[in-house]
Amino acid sequence: METAKEPAGPYGYAEQKQAYLRRLKRAEGQVRGIARMVEEDKYCIDILTQMAAVNKALHAVSIGLLEDHIAHCVVNAANESQASGNPGTVSEKVSEATAAISRLLRS
Repeated sequence: METAKEPAGPYGYAEQKQAYLRRLKRAEGQVRGIARMVEEDKYCIDILTQMAAVNKALHAVSIGLLEDHIAHCVVNAANESQASGNPGTVSEKVSEATAAISRLLRS
């Protein structure tokens, strides 16, 4: 999978990094719990309930990262674009954000 040229850090999520990591580790634990539920032949609806909880946790992290990207990377690109007179910089960042939103909606 090809990714866009990554800007030098810190990234927009730097202030929320620890909170995102905690949320992701919690989701990781939930996924392990779901695997254990399947191994132990637990009731389908109970497993699906846990799946929904993991999806919600991942969705929350995704939305937060997207918000951070727009607030940091897109805004910085807009400022850079205005200073340099080159609209391509902001256009690229908006396209990245749009593509990310599209991927999230498909998932």
